[in-house]
Amino acid sequence: MSRGSIRRCGTALVTPFQDDGSVDEAALRGLVRWQIEQGIDFLVPCGSTGEAATLSDDERARVVAIAVDEADGAVPVVAGAGASDTRRAIALTRLVEEAGATHTLHAAPAYNKPPQRGLHAHFRAVADAATRPVVLYNVPGRTACDLAAETTLALAEHDNVIAIKEASGDPGRVGELVRRRPEGFAVLSGDDALTLPFMALGAEGVISVVGNVVPGAMARLVESLASGDLETGQRLHDALLPLMDAMFVESNPIPVKAALAHRDRIRNVLRLPLVPIAEPHRKTVVAALEGTRLEPAGSEAA
Repeated sequence: MSRGSIRRCGTALVTPFQDDGSVDEAALRGLVRWQIEQGIDFLVPCGSTGEAATLSDDERARVVAIAVDEADGAVPVVAGAGASDTRRAIALTRLVEEAGATHTLHAAPAYNKPPQRGLHAHFRAVADAATRPVVLYNVPGRTACDLAAETTLALAEHDNVIAIKEASGDPGRVGELVRRRPEGFAVLSGDDALTLPFMALGAEGVISVVGNVVPGAMARLVESLASGDLETGQRLHDALLPLMDAMFVESNPIPVKAALAHRDRIRNVLRLPLVPIAEPHRKTVVAALEGTRLEPAGSEAA
């Protein structure tokens, strides 16, 4: 299978909920349309930002189907399908592929902490079973399991493994991956605040949390860096950094849902064990949101 390109700025979409806890399909459709209008390059539903751990299989399939329907081919849809059980990860891959996902995203298995050879076997089995390209996701802060550079590079030789979302926070790791990867394999930052340094090292972009709130600005930041316009990229990075930081004053997606609710794009509803943001942190998020000044003025609030 040929590699399917994933580059530039993707948004790790939240899953909006109604007051009764059901998926708010109208709000989700509105978010997807707005993201595309603002210039986001691809969408990532049903990841950790999308509270995938609390979605039923039917809900996951429906969220992906809505994103695919609203995108209507304009951008790729990279659907989260990770699981700690390899058989379950394969089943979820088939589920979201049937819902129309163009790619799948797979975090390293959480809790069971396999050795590197187990991680290699897990991802290899997923890639072998998948009919669409696979994006690896290394986020040891959530999984307690670090996908080593050597394991990533070995998996990158698989024709169906086309990228990694690298959220270890380690520039040395990113530099090594960029230097040694096979042709066509993309490295994407998993941390908004590290987009600039990671792209300076040769990464192709970011899967962004703050992109839920300021998609146009994040798309411009990544485009500036990709085109070599470091001055514009640095200016946008500096303007967005307080908001990027505010998105993690509590566990993601608690702050980003508070920010979107403040902008009346969604209800501030999460599923247990996540809870709405604490009031002092809400004030921090609102202050960062209101204090962010971007060009062109007003484009993000439209």
